[in-house]
Amino acid sequence: MCPHCHHNSSRVVDSRPADNGHAIRRRRECENCGYRFTTFERIEVTPLLVIKKDGNREEFDRDKILRGIMRAAEKRPVGMDKITSIVDDVESKVRALGGTEVSTQLIGKYVMDELVDVDDVAYIRFASVYREFKDMGSFVNELNELMGRSQDSVPNDNNENDSDQ
Repeated sequence: MCPHCHHNSSRVVDSRPADNGHAIRRRRECENCGYRFTTFERIEVTPLLVIKKDGNREEFDRDKILRGIMRAAEKRPVGMDKITSIVDDVESKVRALGGTEVSTQLIGKYVMDELVDVDDVAYIRFASVYREFKDMGSFVNELNELMGRSQDSVPNDNNENDSDQ
């Protein structure tokens, strides 16, 4: 339906993939008034329920993941494209499980697995909410784990001359 004149007939002028192949963007032209507008078609997926920590269930909402990552990455050098890519990856992993229910714990783990390689501060911010740190010790343990991972990935130049000593 044309958003301008509300006529029911339009023709497709252009089509292309959108949202990393999860949707089709169509540019349309109203056959009555000539107004051009854009529509998006999404693949219909089976409903997915999220099992909350208290046992309640609610429908999967990718926007909640998006908002959580955006809060964690606020004022950090993480672009919106990267955040959207993380959400796409997490949703793909969850849907690839093939079930109709998934726990918030698993969704949070998938998000953290993606964030750890993107930005340490965003990772810690997300972890502090997701893991509900009860005290400073829990927080410090998570930081130590993250720092250990960072040190494992950096080559140690001090070992080069060990045989000379």
